[in-house]
Amino acid sequence: MKLLNRSALSVRPTQHFVDWINGLEPTLGDDDLTLADVERESTIYLIPEMDTPEALQGFVRERYLEILETELRAWEEDERQWPEALDWPLFQRFLQLEHSYLAIDLDDETALEISEVDDSLLLETDQD
Repeated sequence: MKLLNRSALSVRPTQHFVDWINGLEPTLGDDDLTLADVERESTIYLIPEMDTPEALQGFVRERYLEILETELRAWEEDERQWPEALDWPLFQRFLQLEHSYLAIDLDDETALEISEVDDSLLLETDQD
């Protein structure tokens, strides 16, 4: 095991987010995604170690737009289909956060790799 010098931020969708996804391509009844379906696609962001709720809140407020855009892009590449106002209230309506103080790597065999996040990486993840 390796202790990483990071905290973690789990970003999970809300029902409002799921409703937006379902509105992209309207379907009939049982074909709609549910919150449980979409929660399986939640994202973990490694963030600097945060030791107070105020520090975490400040960090999230600085980076919320980047997180929101990443989450929207994972479901829809065409930014014209995104909600009109990408603001703090939308972020709060669409996403819920869970903070973990420690991040531990349990993989003793594979070295950590660093890659820049781009659209192709998000699309590959969606297809898995």
